[in-house]
Amino acid sequence: MRPRAGTRWAAPGLQVLSLFALSLFRGALADAIRYSIPEELAKDSVVGNLAKDLGLAAADLPVRKLRVSAEKEYFAVNPKSGDLLVGDRIDREQICGKQPLCVLDFDTVAENPLNIFHVAVTVQDINDNTPLFKQSKIDLKIGESTKAGAAFPLDPALDSDVGPNSLQRYHLNANEHFDLAEKQTPDGRKYPELILKHSLDREAHDSHQLVLTAVDGGDPPQSGTTQIRIQVTDANDNPPVFGHDVYRVTLREDVPPGFSVLRVTATDLDEGSNAEITYSFHNVDEQVGHLFNLDKTTGEITTKNALDFEVASSYTLSIEAKDPGDLAAHCRVQIEILDENDCAPEVIVTSVFTPLPEDSPPGTVIALIKTRDRDSGENGEVYCRVLGNTKFILTSSSKNYYKLVTDKALDREEIPEYNVTITATDRGKPPLSSSVSITLVISDINDNAPVFHQSSYAVHVAENNPPGVSIAQVSASDPDLGPNGHISYSIVASDLEPRLLSSYVSVSAQSGVVFAQRAFDHEQLRAFQLTLQARDQGSPALGANVSLRVLVGDRNDNAPRVLYPALGPDGSALFDMVPRAAEPGYLVTKVVAVDADSGHNAWLSYHVLQASEPGLFSLGLRTGEVRTARALGDRDATRQRLLVAVRDGGQPPLSATATLHLVFADSLQEVLPDLSDHPAPSDPQAELQFYLVVALALISVLFLLAVILAIALRLRRSSSPAAWGCFQSGLSSKSGPGVLPNYSEGTLPYAYNLCVASQSAKTEFNFLNVTSEMAPPEDLLCDPASWGPSTNHEDTGVPFASDTILKQAPPNTDWRFSQAQRPGTSGSQNGDDTGTWPNNQFDTEMLQAMILASASEAADGSSTLGGGAGTMGLSARYGPQFTLQHVPDYRQNVYIPGSNATLTNAAGKRDGKTPAGGNGNKKKSGKKEKK
Repeated sequence: MRPRAGTRWAAPGLQVLSLFALSLFRGALADAIRYSIPEELAKDSVVGNLAKDLGLAAADLPVRKLRVSAEKEYFAVNPKSGDLLVGDRIDREQICGKQPLCVLDFDTVAENPLNIFHVAVTVQDINDNTPLFKQSKIDLKIGESTKAGAAFPLDPALDSDVGPNSLQRYHLNANEHFDLAEKQTPDGRKYPELILKHSLDREAHDSHQLVLTAVDGGDPPQSGTTQIRIQVTDANDNPPVFGHDVYRVTLREDVPPGFSVLRVTATDLDEGSNAEITYSFHNVDEQVGHLFNLDKTTGEITTKNALDFEVASSYTLSIEAKDPGDLAAHCRVQIEILDENDCAPEVIVTSVFTPLPEDSPPGTVIALIKTRDRDSGENGEVYCRVLGNTKFILTSSSKNYYKLVTDKALDREEIPEYNVTITATDRGKPPLSSSVSITLVISDINDNAPVFHQSSYAVHVAENNPPGVSIAQVSASDPDLGPNGHISYSIVASDLEPRLLSSYVSVSAQSGVVFAQRAFDHEQLRAFQLTLQARDQGSPALGANVSLRVLVGDRNDNAPRVLYPALGPDGSALFDMVPRAAEPGYLVTKVVAVDADSGHNAWLSYHVLQASEPGLFSLGLRTGEVRTARALGDRDATRQRLLVAVRDGGQPPLSATATLHLVFADSLQEVLPDLSDHPAPSDPQAELQFYLVVALALISVLFLLAVILAIALRLRRSSSPAAWGCFQSGLSSKSGPGVLPNYSEGTLPYAYNLCVASQSAKTEFNFLNVTSEMAPPEDLLCDPASWGPSTNHEDTGVPFASDTILKQAPPNTDWRFSQAQRPGTSGSQNGDDTGTWPNNQFDTEMLQAMILASASEAADGSSTLGGGAGTMGLSARYGPQFTLQHVPDYRQNVYIPGSNATLTNAAGKRDGKTPAGGNGNKKKSGKKEKK
């Protein structure tokens, strides 16, 4: 018979409605909704309408997502109707065994909002099991001397059903010797005993056949049978006897296998072999034989396997003691199992909501947790906590349910994934615990702007770079994911003109590599600055800016340019005059060159490539100063030629050459007659003869000058000082005959104070013919009244005015490098090898322009020596009045490549001598007179 499904445990109407009313105010029902069904219902059988009993409308079921939360899903919920259905075969005997009440507890979960409901389904037993004996045949040996009334326990029949459907009674077929009695164990099981009604006679019947029947209480009842075969044995009149009929033992469940539980002892009054007793289990189920072991000789009971209080709390063992004559005695051993805290709590994760946005507010539900402990009492009480993570907490939902919620703000860039460990601990002594880890993935939002790896960038690019080459790379990072972290680069600002920016540089939007769109020129553009932006692809997009400074480095692409010596305006070569009495170390001239490059590429060095008289002159390696290396000898030519190479410090170095023409003479008049058209180059012997002739002529002139000066001194005492002012004793030479008295060593170029009549058109010096009528004192260039400094060179109309001849500004002798300012590795080079001319392009070009302007004045016809007959076209800038005071003194501030020092005026000496008051070195040069 199959009982009707869906029977409620209690009155359904009022109870369910009241429980549902409570659920509106609490997270879950305080009492479970109960149903009652018979076992072995078919799958999808309806247990009851759960949605209706919970007060949920059918229309809300898709949103509420009502479902069953259980380890083994014996039941399921119809998502459309809300009916509770049987999901799997339910065998009461398998689930609950012999327990009189079999209840399946499970939970149902409804979402939106989250609620948990407890459901209890009572499984009713049906008579689906037949009583069965373990053996189909039972063999007994009974001695013929056994007295009437002796009882022989028999193995009981087994029936898995409970209640009325379980085993109820036994029947024995009719016979004259045996009767049947029913006994009951302390745990309520019935077993049969065979009672001997009359003594047996082996000689009359040596065996008996009986049929034992077991009947249950089902409707209709079911039964099982076994055959009893009794063999009558010879007499053994003393059976074994136990000391107690029942033994009671208390045993902890955590005892190890092999633990001695109890030793039972039986005695036999017989002697010999009839007193040998054998012990064995009698009438025990399979589980007892699996857990306990009995020594058949000693009667000691030991544990065979581990015990478990949660499986069974007590065991009953029936033990039989039998002698060789098959006389037996029986006793029972009652074993009580004590519960130990041997079951750790279980943590079951029923729901996890992941991934979780990183901007989720505190209190967001992440997971639903359930706990369970099979121990009893305090050993089964469980509490949960989150282990080692302060961003999440557990809140108790109902009964053994917890909600895992966020407690603080999350940041995916800080921690993209969390392993949340939840620990459940019971209250046993010692307590046991277990843990479960939940992996929570944090999803990204665009909450981080790109960040450049450097606060600013600076890059050095050598000039003349190929167009299209990469010159720098900026890099930014964004910890966000996907488009939120995808960065693109662009140029947003620059100190270049907007129309020129795209022709200079560009940037790759993907890599941040900056490309040069053209070749840079250090001489035109030395540095420029860009502002680059990194922007992500989020919504809204975030960005950041950084500055990039591009410094254009110099390459050695400009050769040195020689400013001095240079050709005259008409293309003729100029010369420098050296006094014949010049001592070794005398500063003759200086090669001036500039280089448009910077740094070492503009660090110039000077080298002699060719010299007419090697060893006569020395050249400063860094200064370009030409000095006499020794005194002029008798065999040395008066005209010398030096070919100088100027090299820069680049790799490879670039160079330029300059030709110096040097003439040894003590006055300009000595060299003027010799400055005719330059003959064709001749051999060195011819040049030497020519120089000897010139030297003899100069000596003669100097002798005449000495005589004239002596006469002039005599006449000075009797004549007007104004008429003969140019022959005052203050102008007497100290260096030898023919050398003007104002000669001293100083800066270059030199200035000479000459007495020349301003109205004279000739170059001859007719000292004896000069009178005050012929040449008024104010017309003499050496007139003391005109010794004041000239302030406007062009207003005089001549390249050198009389007011600057004798009272010119003192030459600046302090232009040379100090010891600490000299270039080189040690800064200790000699004076000839230190320093370099300033390479400022603007200043050097101005210097060249001033020199050329002076040269132009020399070509003017108003100049006495520049355009007059017999002057051979001498350049004004090398005339007696041209000094560096007419041009900016570029020796005042000299830039040393590779150093931050700027050379300034400093006290110093030239050629080892202290310069005299206002006199400076004289320099004299000229060019051939134009006819």
